[in-house]
Amino acid sequence: MARRIDPYSVRLFVAAAQAGSIVRAAEQEHIAASALSRRLADLEHSFGTALLVRSPRGIALTDAGRLVFERGLKIDEDLQALVREVQAEGAEARGTVRLYANMSAVIGFLPERLQRFMAAHAGVTVSLHEEDTPDVIRACLDDRADVGIGVEMPVPAGLDAWHFASDPLQVVMPASHELAALHEVTFSQALAHPLIGIHHGGALDRSLHERAEALGRTFAPKVTVSSFDAVCRMVEAGLGIAIVPQSAAAAYAGTQRFARRALDAPWAARNLHLYALHRNPQPLAVQALLDSLRG
Repeated sequence: MARRIDPYSVRLFVAAAQAGSIVRAAEQEHIAASALSRRLADLEHSFGTALLVRSPRGIALTDAGRLVFERGLKIDEDLQALVREVQAEGAEARGTVRLYANMSAVIGFLPERLQRFMAAHAGVTVSLHEEDTPDVIRACLDDRADVGIGVEMPVPAGLDAWHFASDPLQVVMPASHELAALHEVTFSQALAHPLIGIHHGGALDRSLHERAEALGRTFAPKVTVSSFDAVCRMVEAGLGIAIVPQSAAAAYAGTQRFARRALDAPWAARNLHLYALHRNPQPLAVQALLDSLRG
């Protein structure tokens, strides 16, 4: 029986148990839900007993399932440690590094830095995923990401962080806008004009709502879109002004049709940090990417 139980199926079982859902676990592990479900069924067949109780609300563990989950966690951790130790023995960085980054890092900083890194490390592939900062942090903690980049946040236990880049917030507006006459624009002044929002529920959107509430005001965008290039197109069309990171403003509002002004607020001094699960040593390819991005 033991020969029929492969470590990958155990890893998928652990992921499903942690997620409480086969669909969510499949998304996290980048496998089709039907394929993951078959793997779990095969695993149950190998043990000769049910490990999961399936229902429309998700999955729950049987008593046998809880035992497999506890042992499976340790088995997966040991195997991952073995992989890291073997990789660290190599003289050349090889393999795939899972990089999760927020939108402004992907737009404003990563393309050129990744090009330089990959030119210097031909044996390394970078698998890049764009996520909001909280999801970047979660991916690092869950060991779904080797390296994360996001807005500076308090570091949870078990995570290391390093400064990556400064990316302060700016107010973007048409060149003819009345606020363009100012050297800097306060948040209160920006709130007095129609606004274009970015990614409803995202990190920046939540921050702007909270800052407006602190002033006794309301952050109520006239239009909300899902990308910085779309934000700048709305601004260009005269639908409103927008508060975006400097990296996005430089990428999409760098022509004479736009005016860009610093947002005059202490919290506008926005920094991006690198995040990685604390390991000693890091896999060689992961350490090489960290060193390159920190340099």
